Amino acid sequence: MPQHHDPSHCEHDHGPQHIYIYSPAGSIRDKAAFRRAIARLKAMGHEVEVDPDAQAVHTRFAGDDATRLAAIHRAAASGADVALITRGAYGLTRILPGIRYKAVAKAIDGGTKFVGLSDFTAFQMAVLAQTGAVTWAGPGLISDFGVEGEPDDIMLACFDDLLTGHGEGAGWRMAREKPLADGKPAVPDAYVKNATLWGGNLAVLTGLVGTPYLPAVRGGILFVEDVGEHPYRIERMLTQLLHAGILAQQKAVVLGQFTNYKLAPHDKGFKLQSVVDWLRSQIKAPVLTNLPFGHVETKVVLPVGAKVSLSVEDRDALLYWGHQH
Repeated sequence: MPQHHDPSHCEHDHGPQHIYIYSPAGSIRDKAAFRRAIARLKAMGHEVEVDPDAQAVHTRFAGDDATRLAAIHRAAASGADVALITRGAYGLTRILPGIRYKAVAKAIDGGTKFVGLSDFTAFQMAVLAQTGAVTWAGPGLISDFGVEGEPDDIMLACFDDLLTGHGEGAGWRMAREKPLADGKPAVPDAYVKNATLWGGNLAVLTGLVGTPYLPAVRGGILFVEDVGEHPYRIERMLTQLLHAGILAQQKAVVLGQFTNYKLAPHDKGFKLQSVVDWLRSQIKAPVLTNLPFGHVETKVVLPVGAKVSLSVEDRDALLYWGHQH
């Protein structure tokens, strides 16, 4: 999982961080969790700045399109160490043409790390396509810091590594799978060097195919996750990426967590593993499973658009990238 370090032997900032909270997509529905999350970040010693429209509401959105665009641009101009979304839901895809990408890239160059997941995938893919800048797939404010009780310790450790500039990689163990018909392992040992890591939420990603907001990544490592999508829908979206020629261009495909779906009696054995098996029959690149990222409590933080390396040995997988500033 996260690689920890001795702060006494480095020059990185281990002090309070400036975290800018904004709402670029769906409106906040759980205000108690929002307050808990803000209080928790402050209790951790951070300077928390909340965008003036973070709690705006316009139908299902956190303000109208212009309001949410302005929030993104204020986050970019804030000088914060981290710009953290309140939540995902839906809303970013429709405002992608209005984002000032040069301003976002300038903020990233200046040290601001844009962090989020789910619908935030649209922003991340667009920034990568338009500027090549690195953003971070990681927690959302409400879902991860606003929980009752204690937040997941792995998520917290990975977020802390991001804040201190010490995030170097993420390792995990894949599920045990039956060998292939010829006796070979389902996931062969592999090593991929210097490949662009990209991806995020599968439904959001698929919705960008054919637009200028999906990066054309060749020789990359694509990671995907989703929530509330039946395996046949997951397969349908992967088929779109397959027929678009995207999957064939990757050196590896990494499946994160697919949660909150319900199988039906007429599936008759068709399940998520069926999709995994099918995908492996369609592409030459290894298909890895069980990446701890998605709509789950335990999640790692990943540099979207960065050059990474991947090693696979038996069931153990490791993505590593060194320090990203």
